[in-house]
Amino acid sequence: MPPTPEPAETRTRRLLAWLGAALLAGGMPVHEVEDDVRAAGSALGRGAVQVACSPTGILLALGPGEPSTFEAVEGGLRLDQLADATALHAGLCTGTLSADEALARLSTLRAQPHRYALVGLFAGAVASGVGIALVLVPSWPSVLFAGLLAPLTMLLLVLAGRSPTVRTLMPFLAAFVVAVAAFAAAGQGLVDAPLWTLVPPIAVMLPGAAIVTGLTELAAGSMVAGTSRLAHGTSQMLLFALGVGAAIVLLRVPGEDLLPTRVVDLGWWAPLLGVVVVTIAISLLESVPVSLVPWLLLTVLATYLAQWLGVSLTDALWVGAFLGATAASLVSTVVEFVRPQLPRAVAFLPSFWLLVPGSLGLVSVTGLELDPDRAVGAVVGVTIIVVAIALGVVVGASLARPLRAVARGVGLVALLRLRPGRRRRPGTVAEVRSAGEDRA
Repeated sequence: MPPTPEPAETRTRRLLAWLGAALLAGGMPVHEVEDDVRAAGSALGRGAVQVACSPTGILLALGPGEPSTFEAVEGGLRLDQLADATALHAGLCTGTLSADEALARLSTLRAQPHRYALVGLFAGAVASGVGIALVLVPSWPSVLFAGLLAPLTMLLLVLAGRSPTVRTLMPFLAAFVVAVAAFAAAGQGLVDAPLWTLVPPIAVMLPGAAIVTGLTELAAGSMVAGTSRLAHGTSQMLLFALGVGAAIVLLRVPGEDLLPTRVVDLGWWAPLLGVVVVTIAISLLESVPVSLVPWLLLTVLATYLAQWLGVSLTDALWVGAFLGATAASLVSTVVEFVRPQLPRAVAFLPSFWLLVPGSLGLVSVTGLELDPDRAVGAVVGVTIIVVAIALGVVVGASLARPLRAVARGVGLVALLRLRPGRRRRPGTVAEVRSAGEDRA
């Protein structure tokens, strides 16, 4: 007896739920995902779609009173997979992609293998540590320290993808191990400013992007998603700070090594070189095609220069954060317009690595744990910076919205040339990001 064909309503509902879950797994804010799902539903002839998203799932019905479906977000997607999901959305909205073909491609989305496999992961981890050290603490000892310790944190990320226990304890373990190494090296006179030196090796894990995205969602009216993402990011930050505090107690670190001072031994070229190295790191970790790396670099570089300009002109970190976030939103939209293979969300998310809300937050929260009276002002300052970043994201997205609408109608043929699904290799970034979901 032949199987009963799936009703069209069920297929459409499943397609939209899978699409929304993929966009959420890529780190997009929930209000943007809800808008995108409604737009795809309208293109499929379902103009009354009702959808509610959270960072961990999507609930969807094709209309009031109709059956609904829930799709959980199981781990994160790499940037190349997010680009493919965005391309599928564009194809559905323009009618150049059928529902059956979109379902088939979504079913194999997570199976796409990492371009650079485990070698790329660890090479990207080293490049990430070195690049962020060049930006945050440009001195050769700190850069060398970051390059040596970064593979260890990547090993923890890989193990966390396979062990729930390691996944839960990972922020504490990573911060503790790196902090012990940093304070021990400082005690031997090998590095200066250990509190800042310990940040680059674990920067890839810090939840700064989650905190800023939560604030952005709150500003857009997504109260439940924004609050939950803020709570998650804050709890993760506290676990990192607890790991640093445990290392301080274990080693009996003297007070002079706990001052939040930054060492700048290298010239003006160091942060610019760091931006290039960080872009290479993002490309290796997130499986970004080589042809798109220059465009990714353009967005990251514009973010850094806008941030630097704001700080230089006003001597206020929050102004630099606001301008950097605004530039990231605008430039990523321009990049999508010129190069449709690189969607705005994919070009925009790496900018958080340069805005470093997580790095500033870890140093401030650690100070609060050790000396509350002295650190309260620092925590307030970091809070203002994070709010400024969120405001810049909102302003930049508002200014770029008309251009984004045009960009989504350009180059769809190129966008839809997706790789067919293949068998996933063990230890890919899809596993790693599901273990340490921050960014998004």
